[in-house]
Amino acid sequence: MWRTGVFWVTLGAWGLTSLAYGGEYALVMEKKLINLTGLDKVVPTINGSVPGPTLRWREGEEVLIRVTNRLDEPTSLHWHGIILPARMDGVPGISFDPIAPGATFTYRFPVKQSGTYWYHSHSAFQEQAGMYAPIIIAPAQRENYHYDRDYIVMLSDWTDEDPDTVYAKLKKQSGYYNFNKRTASDFYRDVADKGWGATISDRLEWGRMRMDPTDIADVTGYTYTFLVNGKPPTANWTALFKTGERVRLRFINGSAMTYFDVRIPGLKMTVVQADGQDVQPVAVDEFRIAVAETYDVIVEPESGRAYTLFAEAMDRSGYARGTLAPREGLSAPIPEMRPRPLLTMADMGMAHGPMSGPQAAGMDHGGHMHGMGYATTDKANEMTAMMHGPDDHGPGNEMIAMMPTNRLSEPGIGLETTDRRVLVYTDLRNSKPGYDLRKPIREIELHLTGNMQRFI
Repeated sequence: MWRTGVFWVTLGAWGLTSLAYGGEYALVMEKKLINLTGLDKVVPTINGSVPGPTLRWREGEEVLIRVTNRLDEPTSLHWHGIILPARMDGVPGISFDPIAPGATFTYRFPVKQSGTYWYHSHSAFQEQAGMYAPIIIAPAQRENYHYDRDYIVMLSDWTDEDPDTVYAKLKKQSGYYNFNKRTASDFYRDVADKGWGATISDRLEWGRMRMDPTDIADVTGYTYTFLVNGKPPTANWTALFKTGERVRLRFINGSAMTYFDVRIPGLKMTVVQADGQDVQPVAVDEFRIAVAETYDVIVEPESGRAYTLFAEAMDRSGYARGTLAPREGLSAPIPEMRPRPLLTMADMGMAHGPMSGPQAAGMDHGGHMHGMGYATTDKANEMTAMMHGPDDHGPGNEMIAMMPTNRLSEPGIGLETTDRRVLVYTDLRNSKPGYDLRKPIREIELHLTGNMQRFI
């Protein structure tokens, strides 16, 4: 199956099957029986595992990857974040035709970068079903930071439901999986805190928008099981270290929908890479990782005890969990889940007056309303009219985005009041100047618009 220079390597602590450095690879897309939660499920896989095999390349080499489709439907592989010819990008209908059942497609391209990336199917809901895996690219030049151990931490969301069923339910009722909606108890609590008039007004505003302040995630931890390298929290994926060692953790968010807030209680994390790009090191206690993002951090455990690697879903409905430990079998306390965050009218850009601060900042690193807020009074009134229509008889046909805003310095909803040092995008500075140092001479403004009706 493998050409010279390509062979299997099993790294026990990683919990992932890995392909050693080499120029040629063979990947097979086929259905396998998988059991991650106690329920047997036949799912499409890459080389029979979830996640699939880690691909290890070197900057400057050319790779050749033969992908054979043994599924009963078309498939594809997309190399996320990799610079390559468009026809090798693996997006059906955009860059190439999908790989038909029984066919083999050969990807071939030069590797022009280094760092932590990932690959996944770009067909139907195959990625949600388990077709995703890491890519690690060794740099041509020596890195500016050193470490003694190197681990992949691939986060993902898993459902025992058929993804087509999940999608069908969301199309019929977008809040189907939201089990955190406000109740009568919340109503009376708000009346006690804010008064009857303010509470009624608040409910009416949300009703007019056909939105819910608890609508943080479309599919929640009540349905999802959150995984670390394909293992649920009960499996306690473990990475080993010796006291005094520097450990590199390569975080990859391979989820279909979930944003995670990541921390390791008792340890600072020094971020050294973001989306495969080396950055000036920044020490943080926590970071939010959006879908498809990658962050490389270095930690230095100072004692012989275990540490919990805790990745909490943004809506606080569940978590992924692993352990850093000096030996197998150890674990550390799992932090309590934090209170669920709630959206406000300011987060929706609907406050009647100038806004600033965390409430106006709303979601920073992701979520439904990313990029909305900081509306002036006139703009807020204009948007309200557009939503309600001239007679205020209900929502109009479309809800367009609010005035653009810069939220890069905000940690994100649910993290505004934490006393921990949380990574924000303005912390990320390239470790060396970019290749294009020209000053911008033209600005293009994009409005990402949508509506508040059916799930799309």
